[in-house]
Amino acid sequence: VQLVESGGGSVQAGGSLRLSCVASGSIFRINSMGWYRQAPGKQRELVATMLRGRYTEYAGSAEGRFTISGDVAENTVYLQMSSLKPDDTAVYYCNAAVLNPPIYRPVEVWGQGTLVTVSS
Repeated sequence: VQLVESGGGSVQAGGSLRLSCVASGSIFRINSMGWYRQAPGKQRELVATMLRGRYTEYAGSAEGRFTISGDVAENTVYLQMSSLKPDDTAVYYCNAAVLNPPIYRPVEVWGQGTLVTVSS
């Protein structure tokens, strides 16, 4: 299973970026897809997640500025980021909880990450 992210880049504070993530490979079912980020010297943290049925959850820092969309059943998720701040600078990782035979228990899969740089 592979997660391929795209859409990172550099932007000035106040700007917007849209990240995309597509899962491919041998996939029986994906339970959830989401976005995490890791800034230099900090731990990886949740940004937003989406379950099948499109239930979404956001970190406090993302609430009101970021929107997760897409369709977990279609193995695709997006992150629209607006009103970006320098503190949002980080490598953003796509994450998916994937079920496959014979165990059918969710296994976490990670993308390679895409860098988002916000300048002041």
